[in-house]
Amino acid sequence: MLRNIPAILSPEILYSLRAMGHGDDIVISDCNFPAYSMGCKVHRLDGLSATQVLQAVLTLLPLDSFVKDPAHTMQVVGDAEAVPEIVKEFQDIIDGNADNPAPIATLERFAFYERAKTAFAVIQTGESRLYGNIILKKGVIPPN
Repeated sequence: MLRNIPAILSPEILYSLRAMGHGDDIVISDCNFPAYSMGCKVHRLDGLSATQVLQAVLTLLPLDSFVKDPAHTMQVVGDAEAVPEIVKEFQDIIDGNADNPAPIATLERFAFYERAKTAFAVIQTGESRLYGNIILKKGVIPPN
């Protein structure tokens, strides 16, 4: 165990977060997301919600402040303007925990999948709420 690192993050997830570079994406997904079809490393956290994992990840990962939209969720199919409750929770977590809080942007379902295919890794959670998926773009860690 290490201090100040959320215990829910496995050593493999910590490795991925550390290995990511500025501008790399990581996906935190629900249990329905086709994680293994994305072609990148998949980490499983089946017993946890996507909101728990987002909060833990944001304690370590800075959001990119050089892009307009460092976080994306999937639009509701058939109702692009709808905001699922879980997305509202994602926004609250970003607002309260990210070093560079920003409004979450949305992507159409298949555009979200295409973006996820270029991600560094996917953390698949046990989240059962629909649309419990978010892509985060890693920012720069400033020098001490």
